[in-house]
Amino acid sequence: MIKAKQTIDSKLVKSVNKNIRSSIRKLKPILKSIVGKKVDIAIRDLSFSEKRISKDIKKTISSAVANAENNYQYDIDNLIVKEAYCGKQVIMKRFRARAKGRAARIFKPYSNLTIILTEKQKQTETHGTKG
Repeated sequence: MIKAKQTIDSKLVKSVNKNIRSSIRKLKPILKSIVGKKVDIAIRDLSFSEKRISKDIKKTISSAVANAENNYQYDIDNLIVKEAYCGKQVIMKRFRARAKGRAARIFKPYSNLTIILTEKQKQTETHGTKG
């Protein structure tokens, strides 16, 4: 079986935000909604989102855009969100006093957020084979 070679010259820009005060369960639906979109559209959608954590996601995307512009001289208009994922970080454990001397656990989870942007290449269309 012959494997096709993958080109590694794809332009990737990464931004990581550590210790976000939210669980990954709340982050994942927002991240799934922005993957594959252009950067300006993703930032617009996040600015109108009612979720509290969308401000931190928007800040991370803006940081990745700044990295692309300053470090790699990419065109901002061609950037799209290739990947957006989150992972677990520490969990602060607290307790709340309850009746009759008991205590109830409170978990305060933190997350890591990673945004990967890429520059959209212009696709050339081929209409069948000639020859």
